[in-house]
Amino acid sequence: MIHPWNRALFQQLSADREHLPHALLLHGPAGVGKRDMALALAQWMLCEAPGAEGACGVCDACNWFLQGNHPDYRYLEPREEETDESGKVTKKASKEIKVEQVREISDFLSLSAHRGGWRSAVIHPAEYMNAAAANALLKTLEEPPPRVLLILVSHQPGRLLPTVRSRCRKIAVGLPDSVLATAWMRQVGVGQADTVLAEAGGAPLTAMAYAEAEWSERREQFLDLLARPSLLDVCAVAEIYKPHLAEAWGWLVKWVHDALSQRLAGASRYFPDRVEVTAKLAGQADLAGLLALERELAAAGRWLRHPLNAALLLESWLIRYVAAMSASRQSKS
Repeated sequence: MIHPWNRALFQQLSADREHLPHALLLHGPAGVGKRDMALALAQWMLCEAPGAEGACGVCDACNWFLQGNHPDYRYLEPREEETDESGKVTKKASKEIKVEQVREISDFLSLSAHRGGWRSAVIHPAEYMNAAAANALLKTLEEPPPRVLLILVSHQPGRLLPTVRSRCRKIAVGLPDSVLATAWMRQVGVGQADTVLAEAGGAPLTAMAYAEAEWSERREQFLDLLARPSLLDVCAVAEIYKPHLAEAWGWLVKWVHDALSQRLAGASRYFPDRVEVTAKLAGQADLAGLLALERELAAAGRWLRHPLNAALLLESWLIRYVAAMSASRQSKS
């Protein structure tokens, strides 16, 4: 699927199949459709009757691609968890793309195409390759076989080896115009499109996840708690939200950002429907404490997927948040 805000970029890339580079690096924020465009490019490359709008969708090659069994295509991502016959998980989902997986892709690309044409492969997200995997990919990038298109998709290209980045044509996929994104979200049936798009930082596909009822209810309850720091039971909240640590971290990061933005510039970015609350809290908060918490939360995001104790970690952030928001009242008493 090519989203409307990426259509012009797709048409630019697909203008001349024979002169495409052997490797593309699609990079940009999460939730803007990079992966979907990579898949559309891979399908277009294999299509037997491609057109100006992409793959035809009806030829044998497209049918095989859409069914997930085209012999000249591979898709690589962290391996999913494995289960036994009873359904019990025997191996948890991997947090990285391993060297064995990359070697399989490299071996596949070195073979002749089954259909006598092109071969394509997509790696997503590319920054999940560990060091050995990234080094294993370098040989293919340095000495690419003919008629091959390798597409790397990355939310954080800075985490890739410089040698990997330098051997790909880098294609930036940015945030769409907010009017276009909001219109598309409403067209596909997303409620409160303006609100969730703002929370998602302008990324439409991320905003769609935020609009789901269960997610939305969890978020609203968490923000209600942040809105009353003097009544916040940090231990109880940390225990409730420890299964959703990444979500709670994200909401707290955005809430603190809005509070600081209100304090310093009189504006909010992520929660426009709670401007009055964040403005009031910002006015009484300890600026130095909020800035320190913002830095701590930003640093925590780098290792958030591997917390030693989720409840304790969230509790420590909330303690600092309450202290920063209560500093003004404490100094007056």
